[in-house]
Amino acid sequence: MALVDIHVHFMPQNVLDKVWAYFDRVRESGVDWFIQYRTDENARLTALRELGVSAFAPLVYPHRPGMAEWLNEWVADFAVRVPEAVQTGTFYAEPGADAYVRKALEAGARCFKSHVQVGAYDPRDDLLDGVWGQLTEAGVPVVVHCGDGPYPGQHTGLGIFEAVLRKHPSLTAVIAHAGMPDYSGALDLVERYENVHVDTTMVGTPFSERMVPLPAGWSKRVAGLADRVVLGSDFPNIPYPYEVQLDAIRGWGLPAAAEQAILHDNGARLLQLSR
Repeated sequence: MALVDIHVHFMPQNVLDKVWAYFDRVRESGVDWFIQYRTDENARLTALRELGVSAFAPLVYPHRPGMAEWLNEWVADFAVRVPEAVQTGTFYAEPGADAYVRKALEAGARCFKSHVQVGAYDPRDDLLDGVWGQLTEAGVPVVVHCGDGPYPGQHTGLGIFEAVLRKHPSLTAVIAHAGMPDYSGALDLVERYENVHVDTTMVGTPFSERMVPLPAGWSKRVAGLADRVVLGSDFPNIPYPYEVQLDAIRGWGLPAAAEQAILHDNGARLLQLSR
């Protein structure tokens, strides 16, 4: 089966180096986080192709003001160079965000990333109201890291992000990591808002299960919401082989149609691959 992965990271090398340095510090703190695919860009692309990933969203995100527009330009060029990559975008709570998000949408961005934890911004900030409105109107998905895992941030927590959803109830949002550690709360949002999804990034893997095990009844609940669960991996920054994520999903005992939806169909729909 061809895979569509909505949560992959390709970035300018100097930015990626900072991300990897963060995980090095995590490892030094005692968490066994050895980055499995710490290789050059061509090797990482080859690995995805060999794994059967036919399309992916290369997510970028800023950690401070003044980065997002430059990252949007970089990832637009990356998507031109890499056939499997869908053009994405990102933003920060800063003046001008409306304008550069509009520019990215007009240039063809089909998925955005909001990293509330790393960016340390409040998703409810008035500076972002126009951004959420544009994404809602365009029907373009935004992968939002708003959960408290792996560590809580100043503005993380599903309750905080739900304030955005109450204001923009038709927003197509993908809750990264299925809201880890609040897996049940994330599925509650899926049930309450018609365009909210969760991604599978690191969910149910042995690495995550040691820290935040899935709640009882997860598989049954996911089976009933399979049209709103989408494959995500966090490649290349994962501390295990990519196949471990696929094994975790297949271990949920879902019907074949639900597996197909999660591993391919939902991602293809969200990323508008028929365009």
